Amino acid sequence: MTQATGPARAFDTIILGGLTAGVLDILDAFVVTTLNGGTPVRVLQTIASGVLGRDAYQAGAPAAALGLGLHFLIAISAATVYWLASRRLPVLVRRPLWSGLGFGLAVWGFMYYVVLPITFSRPNRIPAWPLLLNQLGIHAIGVGLPIAFFASRSARRSG
Repeated sequence: MTQATGPARAFDTIILGGLTAGVLDILDAFVVTTLNGGTPVRVLQTIASGVLGRDAYQAGAPAAALGLGLHFLIAISAATVYWLASRRLPVLVRRPLWSGLGFGLAVWGFMYYVVLPITFSRPNRIPAWPLLLNQLGIHAIGVGLPIAFFASRSARRSG
């Protein structure tokens, strides 16, 4: 693999990486929820409940649309953090595999231990092993890696 030679491009990292991460993450949530008897709409309403509270579950499609928008806002925000960090830490574009895996796990940790407890005013409990492994896996592979690989690829192009 050719080493990255310049800084990552913002568009590639934030938009392409963020949207790819958002799609992979939400598809995983839809599949896991469906396998457990839930629905994709419920997943999206749960995301929206961070803003709307319990009313999100009665608000139908508008709440689901809000949840989808919030989900992608979070994914694009994570990609923005990676892009900003890569400006100061070039290793993030030179070593996308390990950087992406680590970043994805850090995103999970931040969401699980900071964002969700603040949003829902309660601490999270560690989920059962199969669900925990899925969450860690999708964040490492489906969130961190796409963002890191888009950043690295764009850095090779700009160098």
